Amino acid sequence: MSDLAALLAEIRACRVCEKALGFTPRPIVQAGAGARVLIVGQAPGSKVHASGAPWDDDSGDRLRGWLGLDRETFYDPEQVALVPMGLCYPGKGNGGDLPPRRECAPLWHEPLLAHMANLKLTLLVGQYAQAAYLPRGFAASMTETVRRHAELPADLFPLPHPAWRSRLWIARHPWFEAEVLPAVRAKVTQVLQNV
Repeated sequence: MSDLAALLAEIRACRVCEKALGFTPRPIVQAGAGARVLIVGQAPGSKVHASGAPWDDDSGDRLRGWLGLDRETFYDPEQVALVPMGLCYPGKGNGGDLPPRRECAPLWHEPLLAHMANLKLTLLVGQYAQAAYLPRGFAASMTETVRRHAELPADLFPLPHPAWRSRLWIARHPWFEAEVLPAVRAKVTQVLQNV
């Protein structure tokens, strides 16, 4: 078993947040040593918790559409790593899912990244990933962060979370489809084709 395979097995067996969740955790992650694109999302939803496959819901369909990726490429761990801020479904809150558990990223992100030396592009999907990976104070809001994507280092790209609510956000911000989506698609294509 490789070091990465052993780490992934350890992650999938993690039960650090079990008492806080009140149900059996199911850490969901995809990583391969050859991955060139890293997608840092929020946390699995209830459908993903049930299926065990990352982004296996409407949000995932929308994200793949935004990126111009088919399911085969998206789910190939040697091309795309999928590492949320919270690896387990956090449960339901009043306005939807609860925020990602805070234990996960400090515990697992650095060890995972150490095994993925080929990463060329990190997509920061949603405010939690952006807050963790971008310089403090870069932008006042997620909207401003996404709009200012070109000011970031070439290996970082912020996106809104592709939940159903994103349709309302996109309607208010037409520049996202006109400017941001072509830019992120071009970067993803370039990174994945330049082996």
